[in-house]
Formats: sequence, structure tokens, C-alpha cells
Amino acid sequence: METLGRRIANLRKEKQLTQDELAQLLDVSPQAVSKWENDQTCPDISLLPKLAKILGVTVDELLCGKEKQTPDVMMVPAEERKDIKDMILRIVVDSADGDKVRVNLPLGLVQVGLEMGMSMPQLGGNDVLKNIDLNQILEMVRQGAVGNLVEVESADGDIVRIFVE
Repeated sequence: METLGRRIANLRKEKQLTQDELAQLLDVSPQAVSKWENDQTCPDISLLPKLAKILGVTVDELLCGKEKQTPDVMMVPAEERKDIKDMILRIVVDSADGDKVRVNLPLGLVQVGLEMGMSMPQLGGNDVLKNIDLNQILEMVRQGAVGNLVEVESADGDIVRIFVE
């Protein structure tokens, strides 16, 4: 796991800044930057916005790392596939109105629900989801497909992504 100090050091190097230069930009000592990068101390919270701006990231990215991008779809060979019960179905809905819905379901639970005859619930009343066939998605996963399986952008600007990890 990448620590905050390691992230600061890597981002600083990407920007081709020395510890001294970063220290001057933040009005702190070079020793302070060194201690951050060696995980001996952390930057003062009041410095985080300026530090993030200098390093070209958001404060969230600085503290937590870059958000993992949705993986592209890939086919996993049969001998390397996870058991379906160990996989997660993720549904991401970003509506044009600003609503955000995030659903993370164990794929084994989805499989049991489908076997019982359940269908996709209307998440936030989003019409784009009603045309998504979870049985087809489950079959794709059984055949070895993982990653970003469905991405739909409606004429209204709603975006729906379904991926399996």
C-alpha cells in the first residue's frame, strides 16, 4: 500500500521538484518535506489544498491515491477465474441531474436472486437500467468476462456503468 509520504515523494518527482523547491513553495523547511516523505510526520491540514495544487492532484487524490479506473473488459482463462461467489457486481449511475448511485453486490447474491426470479430494481427511477439484462451479464462472467461490461449514456446525459471485479 502506498503511504502518504511515498505519494508526496512520487508526485513531487513527477513535477521535477526538489524537496527544497517544494518546501519554498509551501513556506516550510526542507526537513519538514523530508519527514513527510519518510512518513515520520504528516503535512499540516491547512497545507493540503496548496500542496495538492502544486502537485497537480486533488486533496482526495493526495490523501488516498488516484481513484482506480474502471477496468476495461477482459477475458480470463478458465483456470484463472475466480468463483462467482467471490466476485462483485458494481453498478454506477451518474445522472445528468447530479444524482449519483453506487451499488456493490456480491455476484453470488445476484445469481441466487436471478435463480429465484428476481429482476433489476429501478435504481433511483433511472430508465436506462430497465433494459439491462443481469442474466446476460452473469453469463458473460461465467464465460470469463470481467471488467467494464456495460457502459450506457442516455440522450438525457445519464451515464450507467456496470462492471465486475
